[in-house]
Amino acid sequence: MTTEYGLTCSMSRKGNGWDNAPTESGFNSVKNERVHGVRHASHAAMKVTSFKYIEVFYNRKRQHSSLDYLSPVQFMEKCLGRLNQEKQVA
Repeated sequence: MTTEYGLTCSMSRKGNGWDNAPTESGFNSVKNERVHGVRHASHAAMKVTSFKYIEVFYNRKRQHSSLDYLSPVQFMEKCLGRLNQEKQVA
């Protein structure tokens, strides 16, 4: 499946801490921008806040320096547009 989409596995070897760095960076953003210092009335309220942050803000609006200052959704749309263009040319 990865070759079909031109992807390369990002994991290198057992115990390599750099494999997990993007995920840890994302968790750091959630904690620092939405969790620390905030009290929620219930578990359900915390889930709603987390969903809104990740799906509405972080993935769709927040610019990421590692993605050339695009949001993840913008970056994915750009990549898919490029793939579709390549398929049309071929």
